[in-house]
Amino acid sequence: MSRVGRKPIPIPSGIDVKVDKNSVSIKGPKGQLKQDFHPRIGINVDAGNILVSRSSDDKLDRSLHGLTRSIISNMITGYEEHNLQHDNWCDKGV
Repeated sequence: MSRVGRKPIPIPSGIDVKVDKNSVSIKGPKGQLKQDFHPRIGINVDAGNILVSRSSDDKLDRSLHGLTRSIISNMITGYEEHNLQHDNWCDKGV
């Protein structure tokens, strides 16, 4: 089993996570993020944690398992640490 994929992802307070088949949406006071994932990967919310599972030990499933967990974890980290509103930095010639 993937070492990365088997770690539960804690859901911080103030963030609402919804899983609809292979789609994850994260919503809170700063805005909303939504991402679709491969249907061979299972995503569940249980007791304040997000759990990612795979259907088999195929090479594709093993690689998608850790990738999916990392993307969801980065979605939560990015939501917590950054404001999701557009800062217009690209309009400033930076």
